[in-house]
Amino acid sequence: MLNITKQIIASAQKTIAIEQKAIAHLETLIDEEFAQAVSVIYESLGRVIITGIGKSAIIAQKIVATLNSTGTPAIFMHAADAIHGDLGTILQDDTVICISKSGNTPEIKVLVPLIKKTKNPLIAITSNRDSFLGTQADYVLHAYVEVEACPNNLAPTTSTTAQLVIGDAVAVALLDLRGFSDKDFAKYHPGGALGKKLYLRVSDITQMNEKPQVAPEASIKEVIVEISAKRLGVTAVIKDEKIIGIITDGDLRRMLSKNDTFQGLTAQDIMSASPKTVATDEMAVTAKRMLEENGISQLLATDQGKYSGVVHIHDLIKEGII
Repeated sequence: MLNITKQIIASAQKTIAIEQKAIAHLETLIDEEFAQAVSVIYESLGRVIITGIGKSAIIAQKIVATLNSTGTPAIFMHAADAIHGDLGTILQDDTVICISKSGNTPEIKVLVPLIKKTKNPLIAITSNRDSFLGTQADYVLHAYVEVEACPNNLAPTTSTTAQLVIGDAVAVALLDLRGFSDKDFAKYHPGGALGKKLYLRVSDITQMNEKPQVAPEASIKEVIVEISAKRLGVTAVIKDEKIIGIITDGDLRRMLSKNDTFQGLTAQDIMSASPKTVATDEMAVTAKRMLEENGISQLLATDQGKYSGVVHIHDLIKEGII
């Protein structure tokens, strides 16, 4: 078992080392032709059509997804399907990216001349500049790899990683050119935890919660009843619609450990003054950061200086912010 463990670790480390070396080399291949290709996409009035076959087709789909989510409209067109009717996907103003490690596969040799006839700009992502694809393309993004991580140098591993990295480089360069902001990103990612981090505000959380509050002169029994009823482990202490303090479950426990009786005590006697607050128009991620920085579980929310509700750490966990 020990020998098998060592073999697995060594194999994995060798794979990562081979691919790491290839990716590092890609940086030296980014040149003016790369910049020209990205500029063509940026200035285009159409979409980016990305095609490939085999594992390259899978990489093409991922690049399409990345471009679409960062402000560049893109469509995947399988190379085999393209020569059987899907070539109509390409419209007049579109730019075509063709991905192929060798650049010499039969499907690519059939497809490339057909794309050339449409006179759409053709960008190649290939490991072989001297291939059929490399020599026919208007621009070549050189995704050169010396060897696959596969010990037989057969299974697409290093080459597909290189293609993916080149695709990311194109997408991020376009993102920079477009000045694509986090607000733009939120428009394309409204669902899931990622989207919520970009658009969810404190007010979206507080409106779902109860609004526990007591007056400064409230008895300890009233405080306990309010905290228990609102089920947030906390209550605000309010005077003239202003927050003057906060009482948590922890404050109650500390009070009981210090006093034999709470007869005669009021909310003002046990509250923590000047509690941490967050405005309702702040992003939920801001509330998350404040909770983490201060090592607390609840924040009191305010709207134009007035008490508005509670943000609990459990709310952020439930929403996927934490």
